[in-house]
Amino acid sequence: MKTIALLAVSAIAFTGITAVTASPANAAGVKVTPLGSHEGEFCARDRAMIFEDPDGTRIMVDPGMSVTGGDDPRIGKLDGVLLTSVHVDHIGGFALAAPNGGACGKPAIKVKKMPSSNFAEIVVKKGAVSLAGGEMRSFLRAQVGAAGGNAKKQVNVLRFGAEGKIGGVRVAIVPVTHSNGANPGFLTKELAATLKKDGLTAYVGPDNGFILTFTNGLVVYLSGDSGITAEQDVTVRRFYKAKLAIINGGDMFTSGPKEAAFSINELIKPNAAIPQHMNEQATKGGKLVAGTKTAKFAAMVKGIPVHLPLSGRTMEFDANAKCVSGC
Repeated sequence: MKTIALLAVSAIAFTGITAVTASPANAAGVKVTPLGSHEGEFCARDRAMIFEDPDGTRIMVDPGMSVTGGDDPRIGKLDGVLLTSVHVDHIGGFALAAPNGGACGKPAIKVKKMPSSNFAEIVVKKGAVSLAGGEMRSFLRAQVGAAGGNAKKQVNVLRFGAEGKIGGVRVAIVPVTHSNGANPGFLTKELAATLKKDGLTAYVGPDNGFILTFTNGLVVYLSGDSGITAEQDVTVRRFYKAKLAIINGGDMFTSGPKEAAFSINELIKPNAAIPQHMNEQATKGGKLVAGTKTAKFAAMVKGIPVHLPLSGRTMEFDANAKCVSGC
């Protein structure tokens, strides 16, 4: 895994450091493992990440389309699966036939999962639970129930302003500035046809951004597809005091690289950042490609390390978001 920080002139990255260390009592680290389409790379469709608490709790966020489904051997044991959006690239309306198929910039995503999803398959096959707010919970319950799971026990409500738990990990939902309409492929043909006639999509309630608080004290912010929002200052930084920010910057459908950098520099002010949802081949041979949106984002982030989410490479963070291994 490569760690990137700023160069004043160039978007080419170098290893950055922070001066803060975890106390001996909280020395155990949180492990973060991206699961992308191509081993050791950060590719166009990569979304999925697995977080492992020092107590063994394992949570996947946004299975997306870079896994093969519930039987993907890379996933392992899971206690929870969280979803920021029901869009196909997050819930997983399609899947890989196998890792490393196609090109990093255009992975071979050919296996159709709709009307089911990678999310539903993984929750059911792993016996995991999920937390979601409002209408999104109802939609995910229907997904999990149709896949053979116990929908009422496995998908539980968590609304903005509250906090739940999965194992030892505390989970809070924070607002996202983005849309959240279900693809017609998830709907009955009759409903899909009716909505299409009127130019509508099936709205599934607001997106979910997440705050994860781990037992070693590390607080992680997951932006989902959010654009710049004052919540990143008031709620994420001032209230939850997030130290590690995982933020989108793919442009057009989400924040662009300069907007994402503004959120990091001026609003969230974390100790480290991980770019996500960049919609490009960001690396080649595990190294950042110059001129990419990811490189531009890294070049604009000030004074903190930016860690690349290379598929299958586990990073470990202490309570202050200092990477202690794998970066």
